[in-house]
Amino acid sequence: MAMSVSEFLENHPTDRNAIDAEKARMLDEVRAYRLRELRVRAGLTQAELAARIGVGQRQVSKIEHGELDNARVGTIRRYLEAVGGGLSVEFLIGDEHVRVA
Repeated sequence: MAMSVSEFLENHPTDRNAIDAEKARMLDEVRAYRLRELRVRAGLTQAELAARIGVGQRQVSKIEHGELDNARVGTIRRYLEAVGGGLSVEFLIGDEHVRVA
């Protein structure tokens, strides 16, 4: 007889906080990988992109590894513009999305 999801969860307790933290880490990794893809598609090395946006190559590497918490919004905006994109900033509360920049 097949086991239901609720039965499985009863027998295999989970740490919801750990799951949510891992999910956030994975999403950060995917976003960072997509930034790297944009840079490569634009034909730029990390050093070339860094020179264009006025930061060190190490900062570009940090951005591409998902370390965005300490990155300035202006740096991220310049990064995106250098690879042919742009930045949109939204305020989210519940289902409401308000574009602020």
